[in-house]
Amino acid sequence: MPSLVLCRLLLVSLYGLLVSSHVSTGRDGRGLIGYGISMYNPLCAYTCRDVLSTSKLECSEETDMTHMHGGMLRKRATHMAIETSPGCYASDNNFLRTLAYCMSTHCQGVAVWDLEKYWTLNVAGKQPDQPVPRATYQQTLARVPTAPSDTLVVGEDLNRTMLVSAEDYQASYNAQDVFERMESNHERYGIVLLVSGAIVPIAFSLLRFVPFPKVWATKFNAWLVYPPVFGSSHKAPVAGLFHLPTRGQAFIILYLVSINIILSAVGYRGIQPNSWYPSILGIDGQIIIFVANRLGVLSFANLPLLFLYAGRNNVLLWLTNWSHGTFLLLHRWVAWLATLQAVLHSAIYLRIYLHNDTHASEAQLTYWVWGIVATLCMSILLPSSILPIRKNLYEFFLAWHVVLSIFVLVGCFWHILARFTRQWGYENWIYTAIAIWGFERAMRLARLARNGIETAQVTVIDDDYIRVNIENVSGSGHAFLYFPTLTWRVWENHPFSVASTVLPASERPSPLRYDADVEKLGSSSNGSDSDSQTVQRRSPTKVGLTFLVRTKAGVTAQLRMHATLPVLVESAYGPHEDLSSYSLLICIAGGVGITACIPILRAHPGTTKLFWGARSQKVIETMRSSLAGIEMESYVGKRMNISEVLHRELLDCSTTAAVLVSGPSEMADEVRCVVSELSRQKRVPVKLVEEAFSW
Repeated sequence: MPSLVLCRLLLVSLYGLLVSSHVSTGRDGRGLIGYGISMYNPLCAYTCRDVLSTSKLECSEETDMTHMHGGMLRKRATHMAIETSPGCYASDNNFLRTLAYCMSTHCQGVAVWDLEKYWTLNVAGKQPDQPVPRATYQQTLARVPTAPSDTLVVGEDLNRTMLVSAEDYQASYNAQDVFERMESNHERYGIVLLVSGAIVPIAFSLLRFVPFPKVWATKFNAWLVYPPVFGSSHKAPVAGLFHLPTRGQAFIILYLVSINIILSAVGYRGIQPNSWYPSILGIDGQIIIFVANRLGVLSFANLPLLFLYAGRNNVLLWLTNWSHGTFLLLHRWVAWLATLQAVLHSAIYLRIYLHNDTHASEAQLTYWVWGIVATLCMSILLPSSILPIRKNLYEFFLAWHVVLSIFVLVGCFWHILARFTRQWGYENWIYTAIAIWGFERAMRLARLARNGIETAQVTVIDDDYIRVNIENVSGSGHAFLYFPTLTWRVWENHPFSVASTVLPASERPSPLRYDADVEKLGSSSNGSDSDSQTVQRRSPTKVGLTFLVRTKAGVTAQLRMHATLPVLVESAYGPHEDLSSYSLLICIAGGVGITACIPILRAHPGTTKLFWGARSQKVIETMRSSLAGIEMESYVGKRMNISEVLHRELLDCSTTAAVLVSGPSEMADEVRCVVSELSRQKRVPVKLVEEAFSW
């Protein structure tokens, strides 16, 4: 019984030596395992060498166990280890002849030229500059005239030409075969995860081109797309901490979570006998290692999706009709998944190393340190990116986010490079993420370079609002503005919706005259702009952008103190959705949300109605010229009854209608809920469009 316990302890120790592994080096691979890179081909030849690699050769050297970081080492009772150099493998006759005979016995179906290629490249090891064997495979085999009579016991000295036992061969064959199959599965599932993460949004967005009756589409959207997944809040944060997705967004989130769970849980296989994973550990001992490796690869595969979804030059924005806010939401969910996978990958290996008392030595290795750096930075990014921090400390959040993200990429890259060099292609996941991020940043620079440095003209409207005009710049949707003279953080930029794309060269406004003064009383006014103001005299217009800005803390507050200042314009982003197929366009705007509505209102060929709630009369007067000819009801100093407005306009509507909302979160959520409710009740096609930035 004590001997059995001792045997088990010895096996567990051997297992610890195997799974703690050594820092592996070798020739650079091209591609991924199973996709351009083969780990053990031909498997029969690799198996023969693997069995022999545990034996001491005549030219092997003993080394202290404290220096046992890599190479082919064998533990001895004296606490010394055996190290065999590539030159020793390439020159030892007993090793070469035993290997050649084993290959001739087990590789009978493999072409001789494949065996010769393996012999030249891999007998001495996998280093690019290693010595070649002293003789070719066929020459070496010819020096074994008769079959060897002695059978090698694994781990014993190899001092003559010997046979490899069938049991040892099969155990090594199984180990390498199942390991490569599992590694190929890891990479395959990583590709599925990455590709589907890009294709699924495109596929869902293509549904808009399917000629479903608009009434069907309206019902589908009202039940399964527009409403929040729970309750009535979507843009307004729950408890100030997070946003609930819409039901449509929830389907995509459910897919991303499900595919990550499924791909983390399926496709595993263990086998015995197995020389790498002793039978005392059972199949479960193998599977747990494969799970840890799978989680690491899937975490890597999620990194390109992370950077893709976060970018404002995301190619998926050009291929779908989804908003940047939706992709930012998906970015945060993928971040949680990738971080959880990285943490579990690290935790499993940590548990193994602690169990086998190898953590102290392993933790000193470069690959381990960089793996911890990457995992720790990912873990810190999550709590430091919660909504209150993004909203109240945006500049800090952005800089902190970028710095830690760089450390994640650097940590992952060096984790792989220090552990495996470039043998197995794991670094290609990191290259892909870097390429996506690099493209995003290059596109930003290109947009900035196209517009150059211009001058922003700032006009103070009242205590809350300012108007910013920038000449000689074109664009639509929204733009990101940089004010390098306002802060030493010259990289800071802020998004603003484009209110107008033409500027008057000069203007001499005559006093505004209203048919009624109900707006000043906090009521609403109804009627077109032509009935409520006198005509202003203007000189010819010129190309430029107008932005209406509500000033708060930070850069926007500093803008009020300048009449002109240099500006860099990164434009244009987010072209507005085409709503020309809808006969009626209803716009509900709150405050500076009017800027997103104006271009859509002016471009719409059908009937348009604007309902605008503002904090002051002056901001309405400032934008009134841009709203000439548009039927408008404005609400100053009072809350718009959105439910009443939409019921009035839509219940009696006999044609197709689109509802555009741009304003505070609470306003957007109320419009969303009311439109969903009315769409479920009516048979008139109604489309909801929300124009908003997301934190």
